[in-house]
Amino acid sequence: MADPVPLTLTTDVVPFAIRTERLEVLLVGRSVDWRLPGGPIEPGEDLDVAARRHLAEQTGLCQVYLEQLYTFGQPGRAAGQRAVTVAYYALVPAGSLSRDPVPLADRTGWAMVDALPTLVLDHAEIVALARRRLASKLAYSTIALQLMPERFTLSELQTVHETILGEPLDKRNFRKRILALDCIETTGEMAQRGGRRPARLFRAKHPGQVDFVK
Repeated sequence: MADPVPLTLTTDVVPFAIRTERLEVLLVGRSVDWRLPGGPIEPGEDLDVAARRHLAEQTGLCQVYLEQLYTFGQPGRAAGQRAVTVAYYALVPAGSLSRDPVPLADRTGWAMVDALPTLVLDHAEIVALARRRLASKLAYSTIALQLMPERFTLSELQTVHETILGEPLDKRNFRKRILALDCIETTGEMAQRGGRRPARLFRAKHPGQVDFVK
């Protein structure tokens, strides 16, 4: 009988943010390899806790929306071992990116989802699945609000949807649908955008909460 193949259990996180109207993912690097934030799950450690711990330690990101995505554990995923990872994705609101030093990773870098560098293992596949999941949830939830700053205009919210979907949306239909969801409210303030007409500022009614459309 062949010797058993060592089993490793890890968690990996896909941190998404909208930067300069592009969907980007935050990567960490050791030596010449780029990968997603993540690492081993400690004995007795909750999966969500492990994902948040690695994300905070390696990127400085805390208090962000986190959702379990999928378990990747195909045989041959990693040489010489049976490597299983529970993948998550995180949504980083605009304006909340950490400027603190990164304690564990040698370096971090934002990369466009549509132009990723070479990643270790199947991390590019994990990013692709996370992007598809995020795009699909736009149709039946308020998940896009997790990427918004505390105050935003309807145009900015539409831009986030369009960036994730990769296609333009009809302005009138978009606004009608969003307002019908009753998930945002006006702040009573107006945004000044250069020489353009001032626009009303909105905020999420339930920050940090994702509601599903019936």
